[in-house]
Amino acid sequence: MAGDNQHMESRGILTRYAWLSVATAIGVIALKITAYLLTGSMGFLSDALESGANIIAAIITLVALLVAARPPDKEHAYGHSKAEYLSSGAEGILILLAALFIAWQALIRLLDPEPLAQVGLGILVSAVAATANFVVARILMKAGREHRSDALTADAHHLLTDVWTSIGVIVGVALVSLTGWHWLDPVVALIVAIQILFTGYKLVRNSANGLMDAGLPEEEVSRVKEILARFDEAGVKYHALRTRRSGAQRFVSVHIQVPGDWSVQRGHELLEEIEREIRLELSPVNIITHIEPVEDPVSWKDAALNRPD
Repeated sequence: MAGDNQHMESRGILTRYAWLSVATAIGVIALKITAYLLTGSMGFLSDALESGANIIAAIITLVALLVAARPPDKEHAYGHSKAEYLSSGAEGILILLAALFIAWQALIRLLDPEPLAQVGLGILVSAVAATANFVVARILMKAGREHRSDALTADAHHLLTDVWTSIGVIVGVALVSLTGWHWLDPVVALIVAIQILFTGYKLVRNSANGLMDAGLPEEEVSRVKEILARFDEAGVKYHALRTRRSGAQRFVSVHIQVPGDWSVQRGHELLEEIEREIRLELSPVNIITHIEPVEDPVSWKDAALNRPD
């Protein structure tokens, strides 16, 4: 129960960060629309549209974190942590769609360049929006890593992408003003769109890996193996070591083989010691251990995911 309460408290903290993201996204898009209306820049319009995707993404993140914070129930015995992967995947798709739309609009403007107006004021407004996004992105990134939240981390990457978009657009608009080369405005927007495509692709890929029960990072798996190897001297073996992540939750399962003449109590104490060692390394983690006699050939049949018989 204490572990569940700690998990719920952590999820509650994350929802507050999600609200911060929503509020920031609303303020930023208002600033960027203002910059576009002042200048008529295709770059500023594209930047504003990308921020529009941020608002939707921030709301999706908030909903996902609220769902992930729910305790386990009859239908979801392992909790609702995978809702975060749906959030990060949706954000990746939104980024991809925003990038494609920006590229399309940039190509249209490239064929028919237009002069810009009130460039200085537009750049100032856009710079304020970019600074707000950067500060909040750093806050979300730190919180996402600290609490191992894929949803918050994806949202932070989304905001950082928006920051780079704004910087690229500001540079492009400034160059247009200095050189009079109006075609630079859509060219910069096109370059930024390509960069955004890669960010969206990575988010969708990571989300898909999570939904398909990707294992823990190799470094963490190696630490588990090192712990299990410490007990080899006592005639203890192991197999069927499997790991996976579900949002912020870690799962480790392993079969422990011991001499057949051990008592149930001795075997139980060994499993408790092994689980305690793993928790000290990876806490919080959900561990499932299964004990078997090392001499019995049948105990080796379940080394694979699906037992052959």
